Amino acid sequence: MRLRTTAFVALLVASSVVPAFAQTAPASIAVPPKYKNFRAAIYIAVGDARRLADRTTFDRQYARAASQLHFDKVYIEAYRDRNFATSEELERVKGYFAEKGVATAGGITLAAGGDGGQFGTFDYEKPADRAECEKAVRLAAAHFDEVILDDFFFYTSKSDADIAAKGKRSWTQYRLETMRKVTRDLVLTPAHAVNPRVKMVIKYPNWYEHFQGLGYDLDQQAQAFGGIYTGTETRDPTLTDQLLQQYESYGIIRYYDNIRPGGNGGGWVDTFSTRDLDRYAEQLWDTLFAKAPEITLFNWHPMSEDGAAEAGQRPWANVRTSFDWEAEQGRWRATGARLPAGWGRAAGYALETVDSVLGELGKPIGIASYKPYQSSGEDFLHNYLGTIGLPIELSPRFPEAAKTMLLTEAAAADPMIVAKIQRALKRGATVIVTSGLVEKLQDRGFRDLVEWAPTGRHVLIDQFVQGYGAGNGTPLNATEGTQKPILFPDIRFYTNDSWAIVRGVAGAKGFPLILMNRYSAGTLYMLSMPENPADLYAMPPAMLAQIRKVASSDMPVMIDAPAQVSLFAYDNDTFVVQSFRGETAPVAVHATGRQLVELPSGTMVSATTPIAGSATAAPDRADFALTLPPHSFRVFRIVR
Repeated sequence: MRLRTTAFVALLVASSVVPAFAQTAPASIAVPPKYKNFRAAIYIAVGDARRLADRTTFDRQYARAASQLHFDKVYIEAYRDRNFATSEELERVKGYFAEKGVATAGGITLAAGGDGGQFGTFDYEKPADRAECEKAVRLAAAHFDEVILDDFFFYTSKSDADIAAKGKRSWTQYRLETMRKVTRDLVLTPAHAVNPRVKMVIKYPNWYEHFQGLGYDLDQQAQAFGGIYTGTETRDPTLTDQLLQQYESYGIIRYYDNIRPGGNGGGWVDTFSTRDLDRYAEQLWDTLFAKAPEITLFNWHPMSEDGAAEAGQRPWANVRTSFDWEAEQGRWRATGARLPAGWGRAAGYALETVDSVLGELGKPIGIASYKPYQSSGEDFLHNYLGTIGLPIELSPRFPEAAKTMLLTEAAAADPMIVAKIQRALKRGATVIVTSGLVEKLQDRGFRDLVEWAPTGRHVLIDQFVQGYGAGNGTPLNATEGTQKPILFPDIRFYTNDSWAIVRGVAGAKGFPLILMNRYSAGTLYMLSMPENPADLYAMPPAMLAQIRKVASSDMPVMIDAPAQVSLFAYDNDTFVVQSFRGETAPVAVHATGRQLVELPSGTMVSATTPIAGSATAAPDRADFALTLPPHSFRVFRIVR
């Protein structure tokens, strides 16, 4: 949430499904065939919904949208920012879409507008705002059997009434308790009073690390609604205010799926705050690689407007990529279309491309990681780790049966976390903890497992060395003297009790970066995290390979690659490698098989001789050398 980001969807479309923009009646428009592996929906904000009540406007805009992409469903918004649609307008627009065979649902945005770019929420201690909230809910529920709440159902007000009502509670506690009551009294109860059949769906935004501070509750509230939905917009990872990393469009679906198994309706991407169309496409692809059953495009306006989609800054424009926008524009022009390819065509092209491979992919799998409800710590670190090639399966439940698990500082929110770690080690698990979690657990019994102690000092590391025991280490720097210094915490440990699998070197002093200790039947590792998690991307590729080797040893596939290349793995021996880089990237794949089949082409990829210097090579794995064009993905099946 916050700024609405549009991820540009890009994928190869067969030229036969790209219809010309019809200059005749809408009925003559050739709608592309339905996607095989997901539903596509478009959200119509209340201003556009009201304009669509005019039949001439509807016919023109529907023709443009339907000529560029297929969509199965629309969400018709009844209220946003003090603006109500009328019952007549809602019924008219609903009827128009029914004529076209498009399913309809309702939408509401329980927000009070914004000031200076900051979002305004209702003040739920204010009777007028409570009444307006309930009025909006009743209006939508009266006209639709499914209603989704856009992701402004949180609480920021600190009026005198709020301050008095809060009392001695923290703002987090006050807002969580207040919004649970608001959910019950102002949303679910009135909605079902108007329409007992209505399914109320809460769409949660993308800033999940901070939800509890503004009243969003992924525990009780997420179970109270008829379903949940996921904001997967990640936008530009370096320019927007949230700086969300690309992997989150995949990882957040997996987390919400584990919060509400079977109840996460899909992912939601907008067209905002991206420097190139490829970034829009990546958001759509990654939402669907996570196996979202539905994708919602926000919003109707860019999907139906007449203008061209701006390609943005694309130095790779002449390279054949997964989102080959230049080639797609050529196909579009060849149809004789009167209008240029717009956002709708970019979305359609991307969705068609990903649909061609999704059916081959099984259930997502990844390194089990635990983020308890209402927790924060090392914010969004899982997404940075995902963007360096670790497939992460994030859950609000401790992974009791996992062979390998990764625990970040957020796990400290569980008061029993040390006991759970100890149980896992005793059954033989590999438990990987971050330096942030080690620091958080110093006074909570962690030293009964191992005596690792943060000193409070930090050091700039510019050399990385692998190897322990007697003898020399192996330098991991690509070229001596060119490494950017990276700031790490200093962790004290006892020599020969624990072993630094990888150490950082500054001057003539070494510091543990990957630390290992044996406990009972299990193995405990610590990954020392840079003070700035983005510095993971500045590490030498050989250092990243060491991290992947420790964390991914139980996965059927691992990669050696530069940072900003991700891996998505599935339980049927398929996987996706995706590059978010602006240049072609070499990728070494290490898989538990002897051949790879590229999908959907069926091209066989043979194993290479062992890749020199490969950190993740193993006797039961074969090595495969690949390249990834800029902002592209490739899909494979492992043949054993």
